[in-house]
Amino acid sequence: MFDELDSIGGLSSEQLAFDLLQELERNTPAEIRKMRTHFRIAVKSPVVLQPGNTSELMSMKIKGVSGDISEGGCSILFPLAPRVGDIYRLEFDSASVPLPLTFARCVRCRLIREDTYEAGFSFFSPITLPEQLASAVADA
Repeated sequence: MFDELDSIGGLSSEQLAFDLLQELERNTPAEIRKMRTHFRIAVKSPVVLQPGNTSELMSMKIKGVSGDISEGGCSILFPLAPRVGDIYRLEFDSASVPLPLTFARCVRCRLIREDTYEAGFSFFSPITLPEQLASAVADA
């Protein structure tokens, strides 16, 4: 396959492959975290997920547990998979995460094991994280 291409953009295919491997090696979890828009805080809190549309509100109610949260979104574990692209209401347990009812779009979902899905949500507007969450991270 690469025999036909002696060079790409002035680089030999071997040099290009080497450069790509070096770039992959630099993609460490710490480097990926630096590229995030918002700082994430690990928070284990009960969350109730329901459809965002009032007309569909009673059609589904799933209880999950948050994994992390930031000003721009969160990740949550559920026993059923939410649909990627759909809009949901997220109600966090007010004792552990005092946030108002929040609307978010499901941006990804992956199977962790047969009865567990990890879903990522993007909030429609940035939230202000409660001070107790930020101080808990600072103390850790």
